[in-house]
Amino acid sequence: MALTLAITNQKGGVGKTTTAVNLAAGLAMRGLRVLLVDLDPQANATMGCGLDKQHLPKTVYHLLLETATLTDVRQTADAGFDILPANRDLAGAEVEMVTLLAREQRLKGALADVDDDYDVILLDCPPALNLLTLNGLVAADAVLIPMQCEYYALEGLSDLVNTIRMVKKHLNNRIDILGLLRTMVDNRSTLSQQVAEQLQKHFGNKVFDTVIPRNVRLAEAPSHGIPGLLYDKTSRGAQAYAAFTDELIERCKLPVVDDSAVPA
Repeated sequence: MALTLAITNQKGGVGKTTTAVNLAAGLAMRGLRVLLVDLDPQANATMGCGLDKQHLPKTVYHLLLETATLTDVRQTADAGFDILPANRDLAGAEVEMVTLLAREQRLKGALADVDDDYDVILLDCPPALNLLTLNGLVAADAVLIPMQCEYYALEGLSDLVNTIRMVKKHLNNRIDILGLLRTMVDNRSTLSQQVAEQLQKHFGNKVFDTVIPRNVRLAEAPSHGIPGLLYDKTSRGAQAYAAFTDELIERCKLPVVDDSAVPA
């Protein structure tokens, strides 16, 4: 039975998709069976895996509207994990699903058919509280929150926590926050240090020990269609995501098959 993680933050530009793609690659390099679901109409995760979003026969849009099966949509990335890709058509899914019965359960129902095929399913949610994000939260066992150590990010975090609380109360009683991942961190910034301290004060061990630094190589990798972990294994960003992969595996007690593939 797969562990399903929704990777979400209502604030954009926090490294959410970078985290989703590199975590998928890191887990796959450890020998785990991974499925990445791109729920964002911007399709950045799709492009970051080397897929051309302009020439996709079927996408998550078709899956949610039940005009295609998961097998029809699924593709395999060069990094060794499966992906359900997206494109701009997904933006129209919300409008078309408004009148549908159990519209917030569509993704959960689709993933139930492949639950035994994977160890981990990662849901890259859009940076908004909408029906697509709601589908992700309803389908998930837990939430991973990437966030920058900045004031506005801290302000938005309380809204996200309240959203998760409401979903847990009304739609998915098993969901919880797995942890917060500090991303795009500049250790020279006093503000970053202050926000990091506040996070640890309020969330304690929910905050992952690993910190993802600002890193040019991570930013360059999507333009080449590969995760940063594969683009430059020696970069600080790749090393950080390798460490985060190990920390998440340990926290979730995931069954590691290969402990030598991820850069130390």
